[in-house]
Amino acid sequence: MLLSLVSKLEAVIVVALVIHMIGAVYGSGAESDRLALLEIKSKITYDPQGALPSWNDSLPFCQWRGVTCGRRHRRVTMLELPDLGLVGSLSPYLGNMSFLRYINLDSNQLHGSIPPEISRLYRLQSLSLFNNSLTGEIPANMSSCPKLSLIELERNKLSGKIPNAFSSKSMITFLSLSKNDFTGGIPPSLGNLTSLEILILTYCQLGGKIPDSLKQLKKLRKIGLGENGLVGAIPSFFFNLSMLEVLSFPENQLQGSLPSNLCLSQPRLKWIGLHTNNFTGFLPPSISNCSKLEILELNFNDLNGKIATDFGRLQHLRDLSLGGNKFGSKDHGDMNFFHSLSNCSNLIHLELSYNQLGGVLPSSIGNFSSKLSSLGLDSNYLSGTIPSSIRNLLGLTAISLGSNGFTGMIPESIGELQTLQILFLHNNHFSGVIPRSIGNLSLLVEVTLAGNSLEGTIPSTIGSWKQVIGLDLQGNKLSGSVPKELFQLSSLSISLILSQNNLSGALPQEIGNLKLLGILDFSMNRFTGELPSSLSSCASLENLNLSSNLFYGSLSGSFSSLKGLEYKLSIRVIVAISLSSTIAGLALLSFILFYCCIKKKRDKPSEARILAESFEKISYARLFKATEGFSAENLIGTGSFSSVYKGVFDENGFTVAIKVLNLLRRGGFKSFMAECEALRNIRHRNLVKVITACSSIDFQGNDFKALVYDFMPNGNLESWLHSVDRTLDLVQRISIIKDVACALDYLHCRCGNVIVHCDLKPSNILLDADMVAHVGDFGLAKILSLEEGSYANASRSSIIRGTIGYAPPEYGLGNEVSTSGDMYSYGILLLEMLTGKKPVDPMFEGGLGLHSYARSALADGCVLEIVDPVLLSEDVNENCLISLVKVGVQCSYESPQDRMDIGNVIHELFGITFASRS
Repeated sequence: MLLSLVSKLEAVIVVALVIHMIGAVYGSGAESDRLALLEIKSKITYDPQGALPSWNDSLPFCQWRGVTCGRRHRRVTMLELPDLGLVGSLSPYLGNMSFLRYINLDSNQLHGSIPPEISRLYRLQSLSLFNNSLTGEIPANMSSCPKLSLIELERNKLSGKIPNAFSSKSMITFLSLSKNDFTGGIPPSLGNLTSLEILILTYCQLGGKIPDSLKQLKKLRKIGLGENGLVGAIPSFFFNLSMLEVLSFPENQLQGSLPSNLCLSQPRLKWIGLHTNNFTGFLPPSISNCSKLEILELNFNDLNGKIATDFGRLQHLRDLSLGGNKFGSKDHGDMNFFHSLSNCSNLIHLELSYNQLGGVLPSSIGNFSSKLSSLGLDSNYLSGTIPSSIRNLLGLTAISLGSNGFTGMIPESIGELQTLQILFLHNNHFSGVIPRSIGNLSLLVEVTLAGNSLEGTIPSTIGSWKQVIGLDLQGNKLSGSVPKELFQLSSLSISLILSQNNLSGALPQEIGNLKLLGILDFSMNRFTGELPSSLSSCASLENLNLSSNLFYGSLSGSFSSLKGLEYKLSIRVIVAISLSSTIAGLALLSFILFYCCIKKKRDKPSEARILAESFEKISYARLFKATEGFSAENLIGTGSFSSVYKGVFDENGFTVAIKVLNLLRRGGFKSFMAECEALRNIRHRNLVKVITACSSIDFQGNDFKALVYDFMPNGNLESWLHSVDRTLDLVQRISIIKDVACALDYLHCRCGNVIVHCDLKPSNILLDADMVAHVGDFGLAKILSLEEGSYANASRSSIIRGTIGYAPPEYGLGNEVSTSGDMYSYGILLLEMLTGKKPVDPMFEGGLGLHSYARSALADGCVLEIVDPVLLSEDVNENCLISLVKVGVQCSYESPQDRMDIGNVIHELFGITFASRS
């Protein structure tokens, strides 16, 4: 019995010793946690919300803000301090808290690197450092945390390669590394993460192809690989992952066709995001099997053919974006699919712009979801009237039907869409009056009705548009005076454009209410009277055009307060040209009529007509004096048919550029006529402005013809791109690229006719004092009908237009000119601006050209290797450069049908600029 008592006593002593030892261990561990937390606090240099003052000895550390401890051992298990604006770095002592399971420091301003000591946290399950400013590489040993299931490092500045150290034993189910600066491709080792359910690597600039090893990720539910410069095809196994809900690979360079069995094996798919790639082929009808699909984004690819999908089976569909492709064949059967969309009761966004859809807009649109917010169908081949049933879409906030062939009147029923904010109906064939009911749309922000045949007056009901920032009514047949209510819209800040109408009357003093307005264009109307002095109150004006009206009187000295004007000189020129062109025009017209009565029809009759309609004539003697006898010192440059001189008029010190035609060279006179014809009715910020013309004889009795332009003090783009003395940075080049695109957009789509420039190249792009680009030299330009403007036909031309290297290949075969020819030249120009290499560079031989050179770089993921070294810096936006090169390549394909049109280019450039700013 004594032995039994002794044994029990020993057991009690052993248990007590064990408890004491455990307590000592936990006690020392707890102290280690406390010290680690204080070290973490010491690395925080700014605490704007006062989150860490409680971290002191007045409270047990388990009660400190953001700290959670285990109930038994009182060790730190969770550290959660999100959204507090903390500034500082991560302490390596973080790795000392060995019981830590969850770390959440999202949305702070932490910088520096991720300490590799985190790998010691063998109990760690979740690491979330989203939206900070962390730099450096991901520690290669982080994947050694055996229980880690969530890694959230999105929106930092991490760089280098994603560690290639993941093993098949990893428990990671969620991995998000998007919006960092990684390189080196997607590591094949990610395929070892067989438990992975969510993989987000968007906006990481990784490049390369999608590795086949990802086929091991059988449990994948969501994958996002957007904007990574990925090339090649999407591996087919992605279309067989039965658990997949989100497949999002937008803004890459992926190619190939969509599989015909898309959705057949993926009943859970909710989001297909493949926009802005190079996919070709048809839209698989099998998509209708994705019964849970909510978002389908295939816009800006090269998909074609009829849309034959039964969308009515997609009851959850919210967003359908198919714009920027080649769907349709411009005939009446293209819109047959449209009826099925009326069954999509959750549809909010419908985007079908920039396709080839023909036919009429079905009246079934009135049966669409009342949730429909935006409707985009612009730049197609739609015709007929807008159905009055559109009144049923009471949830619409944006309608874009521009650049189609719609006819008839704008329906009164449009006034019932009282949530509407965007109304784009430009470049159609609408006639009749602007409905007064349009005044009911009090939430309108932007309105464009330009390029139609609207008549009557501007309704005074527009005075209810208290939020409008832009209004464009140019190119219609509107008449009468401008209602004063228009000048009460103080919210106007982008533009007010009423040019090319028949508007009359005087401008009221109320125009001074438009203090935020940037662009005011009332040109080519019949306005009269004096310019109101209150115009000087429009302090934000950058572009003012009142030319080709009947204004008179003196100018107020207060106009000098308009410091933002691009042409301060424009006010004087407006008045001078308005008066002189009226008098000179009448005199010349009388002379021409008299001449025609007493003479038979002689050669070149259109020349006098063009000049009389367009320009105030100037004498040879004045030009001779302005150029000091056309001296070599004033010679700016020479071209195929002309020489350009700098001239200064003594009477006012006004500097101009004078283009003198070489009439002895074959084609010289025709070049002069082509330029007069092209320029007589066009006005745009990014076109060189013609001031006047001279058709006379020189002092030896020879024919003399010249055009006088605004002088561009910064010369031409050629002299900047290939100069050792001056350079253009990336921001300047993007600005010029956009300027030229805007000029082409105007020439091709918005000036009443289709004008093809035919000789777009750096030497024909001139830069003003503010480095704004202006396209010039229309000596080879051709005006086309709307029908023939879109593509090159097969008929032959005896004249080869353009310059070697910039002229499209079809011109060399004798094909007629087309807007797609200009797009080829634009693409080559863009690539030249990005690479710094001319299309005729000696390196391009043996079939290699600037297009193939850039296209290969895109395919190989080595765009930075071909970019002009001047553009490379530590903070260069590689994605921006890749996107720009992609536009250049897509514009300069050999086949005209494969090239981007200017509308798509404008859309792309806006996106690229936005991305580069963000």
